[in-house]
Amino acid sequence: MEVTINIDGQALSVEVTVEVYEYLDRADHKEENFAHEKRRHWDSREFDEYIVLTEGRSCYYQTPEQWVCRKETMLEIKAALALCTEAQRRRFLLYALEGLSYAEIAGLCRCSKAAIQDSIEAVRKKIKKFF
Repeated sequence: MEVTINIDGQALSVEVTVEVYEYLDRADHKEENFAHEKRRHWDSREFDEYIVLTEGRSCYYQTPEQWVCRKETMLEIKAALALCTEAQRRRFLLYALEGLSYAEIAGLCRCSKAAIQDSIEAVRKKIKKFF
């Protein structure tokens, strides 16, 4: 399927899969419905706040306390990961953050699944011990 994207006023045609096309089409319909709903209730007296929260793109601002807690937690996690070797840290992050399986990580690192599992378990033990 072909999709046209406007970038800085210039139209660019891109070939995409059917799944991507359907996703973009659904997103366009959601934006249109949201805009209609907003125009219909221009004075906001009857505007459904649930729609704004679920469909709208409202900004989330964290409190200073939440920011400090998040920052402290990140520092603690970084300190715990600093106790690990580079290979262990890389394998653990691929597993935990990227969601890759042991087999996928083993293919990337060119080692066995058992080595990946041992590395991830070692990181888990070090983190448990740290906390």
